[in-house]
Order: sequence, then structure tokens, then C-alpha cells
Amino acid sequence: MSTVVPPLPYRVVDSRAETGDTRSIELVPAGEGLAPFSPGQFAMIYAFGVGDVPVSVSSLRGGHGGLVHTVRAVGAVSTALYRLRPGDTVGLSGPYGTGWDLGAAAGHDVLVIAGGIGLAPLRPVVHAVLDRRDAYGRLAVLTGARTPADLLYRDEIGSWRDAARAEVTVDRPGPGWRGAVGVVTTLLDHLDLRPGRTRALVCGPEVMMRHTARDLVARGLAPHHVQVSLERNMRCATGHCGHCQLGPLLLCRDGPVVGYDRVAHLLLVREL
Repeated sequence: MSTVVPPLPYRVVDSRAETGDTRSIELVPAGEGLAPFSPGQFAMIYAFGVGDVPVSVSSLRGGHGGLVHTVRAVGAVSTALYRLRPGDTVGLSGPYGTGWDLGAAAGHDVLVIAGGIGLAPLRPVVHAVLDRRDAYGRLAVLTGARTPADLLYRDEIGSWRDAARAEVTVDRPGPGWRGAVGVVTTLLDHLDLRPGRTRALVCGPEVMMRHTARDLVARGLAPHHVQVSLERNMRCATGHCGHCQLGPLLLCRDGPVVGYDRVAHLLLVREL
């Protein structure tokens, strides 16, 4: 079992709108800070008087030196976090869970595939690869969203194109959209994929990850060279309550990042 980490006070130093219902908030310790996070790990963020929710770190290099979390307002707690502004205080505990295995990706091409807000947990991977560009092969970032208005980090994605291939597609284009239209896997058709030299990292809605991982394996990637980030109903973050159980896995402890070879058959099980 994981160790329970008491929440520590963190102060909001920046709050930036990403879309109409999504914001990135940067948090710095108000006193003692938590242990360092790795890309793909998550924190439990406590909105005082409302509750707590697990949120993956979306950047380890905030403008003020803090942790950045990207939050979509979909429930009471996430809406409270969405409304935070600089000067507000939250509780933070962590780091929890497994991160992306960037060590195993060293020396290989890195393929990042994200659907919707799934780009947030993958953003630190892109930062890490760009920071150590000579340690990896080719970098490709494929991102899908429902509409152009739902795209995260639009300006930043543009800057990634200086050192990586970054492609975007949407399900429903709006006026003036000149990019690709369709599910994110359609972008693979235009990629010079080298299956034996590629490590793929995938995050998004569960149905998207299931189809994307299957497609990658069909294109020649070994299942253990595909990593997915799974989020089921996490409550305690320490493996005690069992709410996030998926077969033999407790995703708050054994995930959220898991090799596709371990979960391919489990992804066929509907979430209750």
C-alpha cells in the first residue's frame, strides 16, 4: 500500500484560461513543499470546504517555479479549482502513482498521442524530451480535440514545431479552421512511423486510448512499448479504498501510467 501523505498548503500564483471551461493553475508551497513529481504522476488537490480530486501535473516548470495543474470544471471540486485566482490557497498531497517511463524511451523515437485534456499529463513529457533533445530520437506530438475551441496550449503547440512534429485534429471544425478533421488516429497515416524504434505514450478518453493502442500495435509496435494513462474512480490515492480497481490493478498505486501489454484485456471491461 502507498503511504498516506498529509496535504500541505500551496498558494496559487497564476491562473490561466486554456478553454472556456479549463484553466491551468500554478501552485507554490506556502511552507514546506512536497517531494518532486515526475511526468505522469498526480496530486490530490483539496479545495477547502468542498473536497478533493486527483489531478495530474501538467508542467513541472511553471513561470514562478511551481507545479502547474490543468483543471476542467466538470464537478463541484474541479469547478472550485477552476475558480481559483492568485493568492488563494489549496491543500496538496502527493506525488502519487506511476509516471511515464522516459528512461525506457531514451535513444528511441517518442510518439505522444493525446485526446482532449489528455494532453495535460503528457505536456511534461514533451518538455522533458525537448530539454534533452539529444537523448531521444524523433519526437512527434499528435493531438485531438472536439472543436478548435477545446484545444489546449495552442500557442505552445506551435512552438513545439521548431524541434518536433506537432499535428492537431478536431472532430468538429469551426469557421476558419484549416487543419485536419477526424479522430486523432487518422494523423498516424501521415507519420513516418518506425515501429521498432518507437515508444508511444497515450492519454485521453478511455475509448480513444483503446483504439489508439490497438492501432499502434497493428502498425507494428510491441504492446509493451505503448504506455497509457488510466483514470478510473480514484478516491484515496493510496490503494486502500479500492474505488479505482481495474482487475488486479489499483490505478492510484499501480497506475495511472501502465504498459498496454498489462491492460489490453482489462480495457474491454466497462467502467461502473
